[in-house]
Amino acid sequence: MSVEPRIGPAGVADAGEILTVQRAAYLTEAQQYTDPFLPPLSETLDEVRAVLTGPTTVLAARLGHRLVGSVRAHLDGRTAHIGRLAVAPDQQGRGIGGRLLAAIEAACPAEVDLFTLFTGADSTGNLRLYQRRGYRVVTHRPGRDGISLAVLEKPVVSSARLGP
Repeated sequence: MSVEPRIGPAGVADAGEILTVQRAAYLTEAQQYTDPFLPPLSETLDEVRAVLTGPTTVLAARLGHRLVGSVRAHLDGRTAHIGRLAVAPDQQGRGIGGRLLAAIEAACPAEVDLFTLFTGADSTGNLRLYQRRGYRVVTHRPGRDGISLAVLEKPVVSSARLGP
């Protein structure tokens, strides 16, 4: 019997744990792309605290008292930009990332009509997760140090918007 994580808003007191999980989760990406300076790895504790006090929505997943994952979304008009989805390495593959993604989408205002995010173009596991959740690659763009990024989008389909 598996225990479901509790997902809820993160606060400033969670900054250290979020940063720790984020760094652990993105280490495999850094190794894959041979770039130890990926933004999730070089972000500082003060920067995480600033995100947590700003307009960005940040959710955390917890198993008991342990923070095991987090995700962020910031709004730009009717678009929600999702980022920094991170799950502790020992908890990956248990559906926590998918639950966090669904929770951050649900936490966005009803006016949002598009979700967007990006990942490394060669990050096949990430791409599979996002595509299973309805995201589609719409373009590729260069990232830092020549790393190709896949940009994905998911339009919001609302039953209220569907006419007869």
